[in-house]
Amino acid sequence: MKTPTRLRTAALALAFALTAAALSPAADPSPSPAQADNPIIQTIYTADPAPLVHNGRVYLYTGHDEDGSTWFTMREWRVWSSDDMVNWTDHGSPLNIDTFAWARQDAWAGQAVERNGKFYWYVPVVNDATGRMAIGVAVADSPTGPFRDALGRPLVENGEIDPSVFIDTDGQAYLYWGNPNLWYVKLNADMTSYSGGVNRIPLTTQGFGTRPGSTDRPTLYEEGPWVYKRNGLYYMVFAAQCCSEHIAYSTAPGPTGPWTYRGTVMPTQGSSFTNHPGVIDYKGSSYFFYHNGALPGGGGFTRSVAVERFTYNADGTIPVINMTTAGAPQVGALNPYVRQEAETIAWANGVETERSSEGGMNVGWIENGDWIKVKGAAFGTGASSFTARVASATGGGRIELRLDGPNGPLAGTCTVSGTGGWQNWSSVSCPVSGATGTRDLYLKFTGGSGYLFNVNWWQFTAR
Repeated sequence: MKTPTRLRTAALALAFALTAAALSPAADPSPSPAQADNPIIQTIYTADPAPLVHNGRVYLYTGHDEDGSTWFTMREWRVWSSDDMVNWTDHGSPLNIDTFAWARQDAWAGQAVERNGKFYWYVPVVNDATGRMAIGVAVADSPTGPFRDALGRPLVENGEIDPSVFIDTDGQAYLYWGNPNLWYVKLNADMTSYSGGVNRIPLTTQGFGTRPGSTDRPTLYEEGPWVYKRNGLYYMVFAAQCCSEHIAYSTAPGPTGPWTYRGTVMPTQGSSFTNHPGVIDYKGSSYFFYHNGALPGGGGFTRSVAVERFTYNADGTIPVINMTTAGAPQVGALNPYVRQEAETIAWANGVETERSSEGGMNVGWIENGDWIKVKGAAFGTGASSFTARVASATGGGRIELRLDGPNGPLAGTCTVSGTGGWQNWSSVSCPVSGATGTRDLYLKFTGGSGYLFNVNWWQFTAR
C-alpha cells in the first residue's frame, strides 16, 4: 500500500477557515436544505470542470493537479457524479496520458459529450512527434469509462488548447478551442472527424471585450471556452485576461457568431491565477462550475473545483456570480437505506480513494480521527442497523456514526477487525439508534496509530 501525500486534518481546517474569510460568507454548517461544501472534491486537487447531465445525473469531468505541483503537472483526468449536487461519487481515472500512445504529457482541460449511446471526451495533450499541443478524442460506452483512443492520432493540431464540444439542436456538433486564438470545426456525425476545415473566430473587442493596456491581445478572451444554447441564443463563457483570470461571456445569434461581449460572470477571486467555466441546467436550476485554490496547499497549480447555483436575469443575461464556501443547495435527499459507495462524499477529512478489487473505488488511508460526511441523509422514522464493507491489513478500528457533526450525537459504533489485507473484504454490522429525520451523517474513524482499514460501501436498515 502506497503512502501518499495526504491532505491532513489540521491543515484542512485552517485552509477552509481562511477560504471562508476570503470568499463570500459561508452558510450554517447544517443548513436546510443542505448546501454543497466548496470545493466539492477534497481527496485530490481538481481543475477545469466539465459537467455533463445524463440520465438524471450530473457527471463531472476534471483534470488532476498533482500534489505539490509548481507547474500544470497533470497526468490523468477524473470523473465524479452526483444526483443531488451535494454528495459526489468518485469514479476514479478512466482516461490518462497513456491512453494516447502518441501523447507525451499535459492532461489539460477537456470536455465530454454523449451521442448515440457513446461518450466522447475531447482533451488537449502534447503530441510526442511534434512537441505541440494537439486535441485528442477518447470514446467510451459509459459516462464513467473506461475511455479508449478513438483515432490513434490527434483529431486536430495547431498548438492550442482547451477543447469544448457542443451539439446544436439541429444535430450539428461543433468543437471550439484556443489560446491565444479561438477556433472551431464542424464535427461530423461520427464525432471523430470534421468537415469544412479549421475555422478561426475573429477576436474583436466588440465580440470579446477590451483588455486594458494590451496591444498584443486586445480582447479579454484568454482560454477555456464553454459554448451552449439557451432560448435560441448561443452563449460562450470563457476565462478572461490572464493573469489572474476572471470569467466573462459573449452571446451570438448562431453557433459561430457574430459574438457580442456581455460582461463578467465571475470576478477574479479564489487564490488561483486561472479559472475555468462549466455551465449546466439540472432539475430545474442552473449551475456554474469553476475552480479555485481553496484546499490546503492550494494555488495556481494545485486547484479545486467548486459549484454555485444561479438564476439568469429576465433578459437572459448571466448575473455576476461570486465564489462561496457554501455552494449549491441539495436537490432532494440521500437514501441511506440503499447501498451507498463510501466514495460518495460531501466532505472528506484526511482520507483518500483508490481502486477497489470489488469494482469501483474505495476509501482508504484512514487514520484515527479522519471522517467523511454525506449531507441530507433521509432516515425518516429511523434506522435500526448499519452495515459496511471493510478491509484491513492491520488490527482495524471503529466506525462511529455521528449525526450533524464529527462530534455530534453518536447513533452507533461498528468494530472493524483485521481481514488479512487491504483488499480482503468483509461486512460488519452494528445496531443504530437516534438516526431519524433528514440529517448530515458523519462516518468518523477511530482506532490506534497508523492506517486502520478501508471502506468500500455502507448501508442502513430501516426500523
